[in-house]
Amino acid sequence: MPQTARQHDAPNECRDNAPAPQIEEQKRSFLRVVSHELRTPLNSILGFSEILASELYGPLGAEQYRQYAEIIHSSGEKLLKLVNQVVEIARLQSGDIEFVLQFEPLAPIFERLGEGFEGELAARNLRLAIEPCAPVEARIDGRALRGVLANLLQNAIAFSPDGGVITVSARAEPASLEIIVRNEGEGVDDADLPRLLQPFEQGENALTRHGEGAGLGLPICDLTCQAMGGRLQLVSGRGKGFAAHILLPTG
Repeated sequence: MPQTARQHDAPNECRDNAPAPQIEEQKRSFLRVVSHELRTPLNSILGFSEILASELYGPLGAEQYRQYAEIIHSSGEKLLKLVNQVVEIARLQSGDIEFVLQFEPLAPIFERLGEGFEGELAARNLRLAIEPCAPVEARIDGRALRGVLANLLQNAIAFSPDGGVITVSARAEPASLEIIVRNEGEGVDDADLPRLLQPFEQGENALTRHGEGAGLGLPICDLTCQAMGGRLQLVSGRGKGFAAHILLPTG
């Protein structure tokens, strides 16, 4: 029987210091307004820049104009992604996102794991190695888990060396399921790992030097795993690659 679950309550000391209910409601209202006010013009920017870049209504003249339109479109996509992530993490932290938890097999999720990443993998000559998944079920929200895996794959692609291998595997324990997304990148210092699960934080080495974004992908994954009764564990070290372990209950 599917169950609807919110994120786990914070520890008592966190609840004791929580803002007043009216402040929380003001924050949610602010996020709704900001989300709408930013997304509406961004949709126009994306739409019109795409029309210009494709020269739908005729040539623009100088080649630089088309290139500028492509840059505007790419920048708009990055900004829209950031807006969506800020809104999502705020909703996760406040418990406003509901998850429908039910027992689902993992194999169908693994079968479609690489969809949508073919172009990025090919551009960097990366290989996605998905190990065969045992016929195991976990108590999850399927859509939420797919989002977590997509985020982790995007992170693995961003920090893999050209020509590297990204491995996705799963193993079942007596009461839990562990999914591992691993890349062969430079890795980060072990001391940096807790910071990577905090919003707007990045590691001090490869993640800072080469990475884009606001450092929200991994915190979103962690909060989503917590909402499903699990957690996200990061394993790395300088020169040792980077692995994200999703731990989920099976009972």
